[in-house]
Amino acid sequence: MSDLILRNEPLGRPWPGTDPFLFCMHHLDHYPAATAEQGVDMRQLGGRELGQDFSGKDGWSMYHGVTVPGFPAHPHRGFETVTIVPQGLVDHADSLGATARYGDGDVQWLTTGRGVQHSEMFPLRERGQPNPLDLYQIWLNLPPRNKMTDPEFVMLWGEQIPWYRHEGAAVKVVAGRYQPQESAQAAIVPLAPARNSWAANPDADVAIWQILLQPGATLTLPAATGTGTRRTLYVHGGQQLEVDGSPVASPRLLEVAADATLPLHNTGTEQVRILLLQGVPIGEPVAAYGPFVMNTAGEIEQARRDYGRTQFGGWPWPSHGPVHPVGQGRFARYPGSDTIDTPPTA
Repeated sequence: MSDLILRNEPLGRPWPGTDPFLFCMHHLDHYPAATAEQGVDMRQLGGRELGQDFSGKDGWSMYHGVTVPGFPAHPHRGFETVTIVPQGLVDHADSLGATARYGDGDVQWLTTGRGVQHSEMFPLRERGQPNPLDLYQIWLNLPPRNKMTDPEFVMLWGEQIPWYRHEGAAVKVVAGRYQPQESAQAAIVPLAPARNSWAANPDADVAIWQILLQPGATLTLPAATGTGTRRTLYVHGGQQLEVDGSPVASPRLLEVAADATLPLHNTGTEQVRILLLQGVPIGEPVAAYGPFVMNTAGEIEQARRDYGRTQFGGWPWPSHGPVHPVGQGRFARYPGSDTIDTPPTA
């Protein structure tokens, strides 16, 4: 095995994180045709524990949804969610008054900070055909100084997120500059993350890259620039990948040396997908209890008391899993604003 591969293990569920990342969930659900209410026909819901369905039965789960799949209102404190949606839709609502419909390549960055409730529902839009959902949710930790920062919700529209493409290889640059090794092309500069994110610190060297390799494609990842950066590759999809000349069967978790360039080669006959997460570790204790991630057990207990007392601002919506009307396009409305943000037009 290559000396650049430091850890090589099966890819479990959830995908375990490497500091500063806590973990990642990849949802790949092949939902059936939609009802008029953008949900699943009740006749197809037999044999599921509705409200707590992670079964994967028939290739999909309802999660905590009952008619529309998804995750109705729930609280968070002390970390960030970065939600990448290559395919499908998400309807967002939160206790700050923000709301959105996003997907089809968009990314949502949510700093939960001192506390927020949010709902993430997965409306189905096609009534005459299946409705696939392809979604990654990454939990990125916050350093102690920002655990109680103001919550912030940022939309990164897919049309504005930069890509690097080269001979069957493609890299979606969600966070962290990408310096191509195959040409003299200038570095690919990502959109700005949330203001108080660990990713907003240049010295943290945070990168989130979604890598696609067609059969036969090669790509050389640039070396990281930070001091002490750790880099993890989540290899999924496809069949076979060579990493610095060593064969790796998908799916697999690889921690690799971040201070060296890394050649990748898809030697299989199907597209290989890789999610790359890297960053300088925060290096502080992690105390976690469900939706709360702090540094000490005392801070977790305080989070529980605060949520019980304040509900993190309450819930301003008429239901715990609000879904936008049929035909609603992608948009975002930020807290305290009536201005509607929409993706750029061509």
